[in-house]
Amino acid sequence: MTARPRILIADDEEGLRFSLTLHLKDAGYDVTCVEDGEAAVKQLKSQDFDFALCDLRMPRRDGLDVLRAVTGDGLRTRIILMSAHADAATALEAVGLGATDYLAKPFETAEVLFRLRRAAEQLALSERVGQLQQALGEQVDFAGIIARSEPMQRVFRMIRKVADFKTTVLLMGASGTGKELVAKALHFQGSRRNKPFVAVNCGAIPENLLESELFGHVRGAFTDATRSRRGLFEEADGGTLFLDEIGELPLSLQVKLLRVLQEEEIRRVGESRPTSVDVRVIAATVRDLGEEAREGRFREDLYYRLNVLPIRLPALAERPGDIPLLVEHFIKRLNARLGTQVEGVTAPAMKHLMHHAWPGNVRELENAVERSMVMCEGSRLDVGDLPPRIVAGSDRIRMALAGDELSIKKTTRLIEEELIRRALTQTGGNRTRAAELLEISHRALLYKIKDYAVDL
Repeated sequence: MTARPRILIADDEEGLRFSLTLHLKDAGYDVTCVEDGEAAVKQLKSQDFDFALCDLRMPRRDGLDVLRAVTGDGLRTRIILMSAHADAATALEAVGLGATDYLAKPFETAEVLFRLRRAAEQLALSERVGQLQQALGEQVDFAGIIARSEPMQRVFRMIRKVADFKTTVLLMGASGTGKELVAKALHFQGSRRNKPFVAVNCGAIPENLLESELFGHVRGAFTDATRSRRGLFEEADGGTLFLDEIGELPLSLQVKLLRVLQEEEIRRVGESRPTSVDVRVIAATVRDLGEEAREGRFREDLYYRLNVLPIRLPALAERPGDIPLLVEHFIKRLNARLGTQVEGVTAPAMKHLMHHAWPGNVRELENAVERSMVMCEGSRLDVGDLPPRIVAGSDRIRMALAGDELSIKKTTRLIEEELIRRALTQTGGNRTRAAELLEISHRALLYKIKDYAVDL
């Protein structure tokens, strides 16, 4: 709505138009007047008005015709109909056609100003709801990923930037952080959305079968090859191949994968002739491939070829503000699957969920919510419904601080040990990355791990 609201008065009574104009201008409105329905429609279609006071019975076109014309064209002007012949049926018809309000003549000026003020509040509320819905649609649910936190917003922005490009993406993050969801978002938000999305876990297939799984084979290539078979690269032709747990790929296959990425062609096992493929590769790992390459467990040239567009997914403990959103999302989804009617979570239970370290990240949270819903006997999840490890873990440091222990040395040790466990969990045991999160040197971390006897 404009700073000085614009209002159209449409009425065939000259005295009423004159009186309303004086009072509305004094109240801060910019007023335009017409004397029939046809002129009102022309004005409303040619200029922007916030409101219109429109008489029901006018020459050429009546107020309902004006209302139909405005709503049919999708105009946002709020129309208040006026009539000396008010009845319930007409009022209902007017509201059904989109009228904001209905005034019975004669009326006091104060009543007109009150109705306009109420219409302005409704308009402001409607616009605010629209803004919030748009913001929530962008921030909370992006391609099925539920998040509002800034770390995840950075991930969303990166997805939008790179989705249309064929360039290889490397997703890094601990188990359960949603790497496959992000891979699917990259695929389905991009130009390849109508082509295949094929996913494979490189650590779940025996090494002797992995080459055939990826590249295919011809009949007779090995003992059990009774017929020729296409590999996953050919199945993903034109689309995306998601290589999960790429750090588990044997060194012998890393060479062949590098050649595929460089030459864009594959060679089936037992075949001498290459086949061209058009595949966008997205790889994911819980390991630090840079460190793996330095220690000779991963080819350095393949690492650089994969690491063109790296995206690091934050652990759930790095974005605790998303936990209430995720819990609400899981409850709604699980209610439909389990046939339960859980309405939410009590404040004490949510406090435990917020303080838990979540070493299994979002996947662990979903499993905990499902277990709690099965155990729940009330309408809301309470502390007693939560898995015991969550309640005990979140209470550990708080109980120490609330007790009689005043030793800074002992309490600091407890806190340091817990933070080290969380950092190692979030990084999948990667000590270099954990030291960065803890903001201490790698050497200091190794010393504390030994001193505190932290189990990895």
